[in-house]
Amino acid sequence: MSFNDRSRLDPSQVEDRRGRGAGTVIALGGGGLGLIITIVAMLLGVNLTDLTGGGTGQMPVSTDVAAGNNDLNTQCQTGAEANARQDCRIVGFVNSIQSFWADEFARRGSQYAQADTVLFTGSTEAACGSASSAMGPFYCPNDQKVYLDLDFFNELQTRFGAQGGSFAEAYVLAHEYGHHVQNLLGALSSSSNATGPDSESVQTELQADCLAGVWAFHATETGYLTQVTDQDIAQSLDAAAAVGDDRIQRETQGYVSPESWTHGSSEQRQSALKDGLQSGDMDTCDSPGWTP
Repeated sequence: MSFNDRSRLDPSQVEDRRGRGAGTVIALGGGGLGLIITIVAMLLGVNLTDLTGGGTGQMPVSTDVAAGNNDLNTQCQTGAEANARQDCRIVGFVNSIQSFWADEFARRGSQYAQADTVLFTGSTEAACGSASSAMGPFYCPNDQKVYLDLDFFNELQTRFGAQGGSFAEAYVLAHEYGHHVQNLLGALSSSSNATGPDSESVQTELQADCLAGVWAFHATETGYLTQVTDQDIAQSLDAAAAVGDDRIQRETQGYVSPESWTHGSSEQRQSALKDGLQSGDMDTCDSPGWTP
């Protein structure tokens, strides 16, 4: 995967809060290994409301101040810079993903509302509550922003055995923007407490995986990427498997409990992503409550 060297990036779509410094981390509900397992099991989540609504402790408190753009505005201007720097690559992916969805919504007679990505380190504040990097990337529908600590990609490789690669990063971002698309269409469900392979929560996550695949199918059409190779596709599918509930549970607690799944198994997540990758059509991603 490579970016078109001459493509113009729009860094205003990425808010950089890295290096702002975070306050003391106090574990929710007393902390311990059980909390870590619970948080890690919610990788690629939708909403933090359920996490902040209970417990006797507090989530990490951030000392972030007014939003800033660090050096992205000056350092991330072209595709050539996206090919050279990870943070600029994130800008490029965000630009490509949102360019595609803006065109797709327009084609369907609707209007896409832009959602910024927030890069942070350690912890930060979102409209859904205080957020820790241990939660993994997430989309907050209350402020319509995607939150990401870049260290997550190292964790994905070192702890969960993903092969990594730049298109694994693209998949993660495209999944979160899939939630934004769901939100804009009124199909984002975060209120159900039901869990399990066939639960509404899992269906919501699998639909976001499918929508990520739809973008990947059309990625080069946005003008930002020169090509998407078989190796890129393999990276995205490998990342989808790495964040399957069964794989995370096996790694963190030593056994698999399907009745507690919230995001789907590795097989389910890969299958959903493949659906979008093969069809390039968001209608392929139909599920209960889906109203494009």
